[in-house]
Amino acid sequence: MQYFWTLVPAAILIAAAQLAPQAHTLLFVLSVAAIVPLAALLSHATEAVAARTGDTIGGLLNATFGNLTELVIALTALKLGMIELVKASIAGVIVANLLFMLGASFLLGGLRHREQEYNRLTARVQVGMLLLATVALLVPSALAGAEQIEPSSFLRNLSVALSILLIASYALGLVFSLGTHRAQFGSKAPAEGAAPWPLPWAIGALLGATALIALVSHVFVESVQHAAEGLGMSQAFVGFVVVALVGGAAESFAAISAARRNRLDMSVGIAIGSAAQIALFVAPVLALASHFVGPEPMDLAFSNAQVVAVFVAMLTVAMVANTGRSSWYHGVQLIAVYLVFAMTLYLLP
Repeated sequence: MQYFWTLVPAAILIAAAQLAPQAHTLLFVLSVAAIVPLAALLSHATEAVAARTGDTIGGLLNATFGNLTELVIALTALKLGMIELVKASIAGVIVANLLFMLGASFLLGGLRHREQEYNRLTARVQVGMLLLATVALLVPSALAGAEQIEPSSFLRNLSVALSILLIASYALGLVFSLGTHRAQFGSKAPAEGAAPWPLPWAIGALLGATALIALVSHVFVESVQHAAEGLGMSQAFVGFVVVALVGGAAESFAAISAARRNRLDMSVGIAIGSAAQIALFVAPVLALASHFVGPEPMDLAFSNAQVVAVFVAMLTVAMVANTGRSSWYHGVQLIAVYLVFAMTLYLLP
C-alpha cells in the first residue's frame, strides 16, 4: 500500500494536461517526474513475479511490459509523422539499454557486492540476436543511398520482408530460451530477500503501472519536441537520448534494483533482453504498423551514425559481458561509452 504515492505525480500530470495543454515545457518536466515513481512500482511488481517464475521469465516480463512504453511513444510519433524521431528513439533505446542500463546495474550492484555472477549463456544468446538485428538494419541503411535503385519502393518491400524475418527469429529465440533449452538459462547467484506480494497482486500492479506509464508517455511525446526547443536540445539528442532514457526508465529502475539485490541474471535479462526485443520485435512491428498508421510507411533504413552506435554498443557488451562475472568497474566502462554518444549529440550543432 505504500506504493500508492507513486500515482500522485501521474494524477498531477493528467490534470495539468487538461488545464494547460500548451505548456509543453511544464508537461515535459511533469511527465518525466511521473514516470520515475511508476518505474519503482513496476520494479517491485516485477521482482514479486520473478520470485515465483524465475529470473529468466521475470526479466522477459519486465522487458515486455517496459517496452510497451516505447511502443506507445513510437506509435504516437508515427501518427504525427515523426518518422525520424521514431528511428532515433529505436536506436537510442537499444544503445541505452545495452550501455546505460546494464552499466548502471553493474556499477550499483558491484558497489554493494564485490563481484557478481550471471549466466553468460543468456548474455551470449541475446547478443547473438542483436547481431542479427544489426545486420538487418545495416543492409537497408547501406543501400538507402544507392543511385541504381528506386529508394521508396525497394526499401519499403525490403523492410517488410526483414520485419517478418526478425519477428520470426525473435519468436524462435523465445522457444529456445524458455522451451527446448530452458534448463541452461537458470540463475547463477542466489537472490537476496523475498517479494512480499501475492502473485495476482503483482500481475495486477504490472498491468496497472504499464497502463499509467503508457498514458504518461503519450503526454510526454506530444510535449518533448516543443520542450526541447525551449531547453536548447537538438532533435538528435532528444530522440537518441531523452526519449530513450525516459521510455526505458521503468526497466532501468527494475534492472538496477535487481542488481542491488544480487539478482544479476534478472538485470542482464532486462537490459540485453529488452534491447533484443526492441531490435527484433518492436522495430519490425512499428515498420509494419506504419503502413496503417501515420501519413507514410517507415522503412528500416537508419542513418549511418545510428547503425554504428548500435553496432559499437553490441560489440562493447559482447566483450564486457563474456565472462559471466561483473564488478563495479565493468559498469563504469559501459556508462563511459554511452556518455561518448550522449555528449556528442548534445554538443552537435
